[in-house]
Amino acid sequence: MAREQKGIPKSYDPKQIEGKWYQFWMERGYFTPKIDHQKQPFVIIMPPPNVTGELHLGTALTAIIEDTMARWHRMKGDPTLWLPGSDHAGISGQMVVEQLLAKENLTRHDIGREKFLEQMWQWMDKYKGIIAEQHKKLGASCDWTRERFTMDPGPIKAVRTTFVNLYNKGLIYRGERIINWCPRCATALSDLEVDHEEVESHLYYVRYRLEKEKDQFITVATTRPETILGDTAVAVNPEDERYKDLVGKKAVLPVIGRKIPIIADEAVDLAFGTGAVKITPGHDPVDFEVAQRQNLPSINILNLDATMNENAGPYKGQDRFACRQALLADLEKDGLLVKIDPYVHSVGHCHRCRTIVEPLVSKQWFVKIAPLAKPAIDVVVDGRIKIIPERFTKVYLNWMENIRDWCISRQLWWGHRIPVWYCGDCDEVIVAMEDPKSCSKCNSKNITQDTDVLDTWFSSGLWPHSTLGWPEQTEDLKYFYPTSVMETAYDILFFWVARMIMMGLENTGEVPFRTVYLHGLIRDEKGEKMSKSRGNVVDPVGIMEKYGTDALRFALCTGNSPGNDMKLSPQKLEGSRNFANKLWNAARFVVSNMDNVEMKIQPGVPTTEDRWILSRLNRLVAEVTELNEGFQFGEALRRIYDFLWTEYCDWYIEIAKIRLRHNQGPDSPLPLLVQVMEISLRLLHPFMPFITEELWQSLRERQREGKPDSIMIAPYPAADTGAFDADAEREMESVFEIVRSIRNARVESGVDPAKFIRAFIIAGESKLGLEAHVEVIHTLARVHPLEIVSTAEKMKLKRDQAKILVLKGVEVILPLEGMVDAEAEKSRLSKEIEASRTEIERIERLLQDEAFTAKAPAAVVNKERQKLSDGKAKLAKLNERLAQLG
Repeated sequence: MAREQKGIPKSYDPKQIEGKWYQFWMERGYFTPKIDHQKQPFVIIMPPPNVTGELHLGTALTAIIEDTMARWHRMKGDPTLWLPGSDHAGISGQMVVEQLLAKENLTRHDIGREKFLEQMWQWMDKYKGIIAEQHKKLGASCDWTRERFTMDPGPIKAVRTTFVNLYNKGLIYRGERIINWCPRCATALSDLEVDHEEVESHLYYVRYRLEKEKDQFITVATTRPETILGDTAVAVNPEDERYKDLVGKKAVLPVIGRKIPIIADEAVDLAFGTGAVKITPGHDPVDFEVAQRQNLPSINILNLDATMNENAGPYKGQDRFACRQALLADLEKDGLLVKIDPYVHSVGHCHRCRTIVEPLVSKQWFVKIAPLAKPAIDVVVDGRIKIIPERFTKVYLNWMENIRDWCISRQLWWGHRIPVWYCGDCDEVIVAMEDPKSCSKCNSKNITQDTDVLDTWFSSGLWPHSTLGWPEQTEDLKYFYPTSVMETAYDILFFWVARMIMMGLENTGEVPFRTVYLHGLIRDEKGEKMSKSRGNVVDPVGIMEKYGTDALRFALCTGNSPGNDMKLSPQKLEGSRNFANKLWNAARFVVSNMDNVEMKIQPGVPTTEDRWILSRLNRLVAEVTELNEGFQFGEALRRIYDFLWTEYCDWYIEIAKIRLRHNQGPDSPLPLLVQVMEISLRLLHPFMPFITEELWQSLRERQREGKPDSIMIAPYPAADTGAFDADAEREMESVFEIVRSIRNARVESGVDPAKFIRAFIIAGESKLGLEAHVEVIHTLARVHPLEIVSTAEKMKLKRDQAKILVLKGVEVILPLEGMVDAEAEKSRLSKEIEASRTEIERIERLLQDEAFTAKAPAAVVNKERQKLSDGKAKLAKLNERLAQLG
């Protein structure tokens, strides 16, 4: 018995549906997988967003791609775990709270470590919750029952266990090394946390007087003259004939007067500057290595805030750059500054605050990386881990093969404190899992913990296994590890991905994941990187409010391919919203026809258009499945879009409307309209979850058959290759080509859209097939009368009195008489031709004016030339059209 159902609202309002469906999914526990040892799980551990504020577009892209994968695998029947979490963010997190304190004219030192950490936790607790809620707004189907934070008790235990194990193996050590120091963040940085940028600077040539030789000098070139104060040698290449007699002698350091040796070392580039270089082991990594080989002392001339210390002599207390200028003035006064040349070179900047970093010799904690890097290289080479796109494999291997020891200590308060204690009585170093109460060697209670914390990436490197319970052998760890895919941006391949591989292999003996999927960066419509300084940052929450979440998801997924950057523009977002509206209206049409009708899909598919749509749908399902398996989600979504917009909405629904006027019986297109819509919604669901759930539920409640409670747990479509029908596709494509060509001809000829025009189709062997589609062509192309003939001889019309459209296998003849009012059209064309000639003459005069072509910008001149070319082409078409009318 038919029953009345609530119809789909006329307009699509995302706000009315998104919240309710997310709550629906959460309440039913769809995001939490059940451990089933008979099935292989699909596992993604979310890259933990930094808790430094609210969601940004890059985080949104990560969540959207990962949610697409998770929903697809869940619909395939795989036990699917997408584990969410967030990162304490180390330096970045501390900077945010320090900036808040600065607004109150306070520093962290003013309030002390304990109070500062209380404020850090308040910030983290607040913004962890905000970021989680924003992920929910995105539709992220994470298992929130397993949510983790890098400073939860579990990850803390994993960090300590790893540190102690590596220390006991001799792979963590403390030593004096040259490190990158950020004066603003007041901490050491790893090499990866330093961005090297080309800077226009100067090369300064300075004379050092030779000892005991009043008028003899050796000239060196430097980009950082202030570091002269820390020189402990001058070096030349042993092959450099110019300086052979000077090796072994001593030079006198300007201003300071310290005597330093002239040495020979192969590290010196003969072509740089004068071929003689100053050696400053305390402030240059290459010089540090030279000093190690040559047994030279190291002198530090900088305080940690980048002011000069007591070793800088008269410049003590000055800022490093003020010192540079003061020293240059003194060198010039003493006749020791030879010349200054312009020079472009690479300068290291702090990745977070953009301050120029200073190389310093400092006692820090390091990981001996080579023994960890080799297994991490092997698993990528032998294919146990696959990197997508493949071109990044070479980049990864090149970096790993040249990796240096990793500085892991940071002079911060926020983070995992280094689990090392020092005995004040016997100097014992205690490394322990649990906080010791006394010295393990002398039992003294006079012990203090190292004040530094670990690099953020140390805890992040443990993320895939620490979130699943390691070092405990939990059920989650046994079942869900190794994980399936690590999806993240390509710009943190070394920061994070490489370290996860090294740490995962070291701690568990297994790879942390089998596939690394790298997405690109989001740029603005001009292709520029988004940044606050450029003012082109886009707020994803604002986009969701304006366009809807599914529109944002669609915009970020289409045109997105692994490892490639993508552009986001308002036009793309509007197009995405238009697609959602198109889908909504199509479903509304289908549902409105379902109401009060008993739905039964009839056996057999009698019409060509039915066979065509089923063939196209099943080919689409096969293509999308293959693309998804190849991680080509952007292309998969584009093909779904093309099918729904063009083949289903623009063609099949329009044809179905014609049939529905006459046929509500057994041969009605309605059952197939519903079937194709329902399958398409399931195909689209991983990409656009909210609108597909809403529309699918509208179909479900009318279909009188047992279906799951949610599209989210409905099976993902599988292609029926038996439905592939090349003949039906060929026949229908011919019909569509005819309709399209007639529509285009009508527009070109200015035919009133409502007017019917006469048409002949010379169909040859296709005559019989096309005759079955007369009503479709008549209605969609607005042609009447329509005659389909096998040969031109049977058409009573002279070809010069018609517009002829030569198509694949057929010709369409449109008599000019009746298409337009010939006299009115001639008058209109004559006026347009005259206007075009006038404009062409104006542009030609302008381009003949040498004053214009010589003085106007090239872009302006080229624009006028293009306008001339376009104008001539338009005039030719207008003349051609006038000639056709006689």
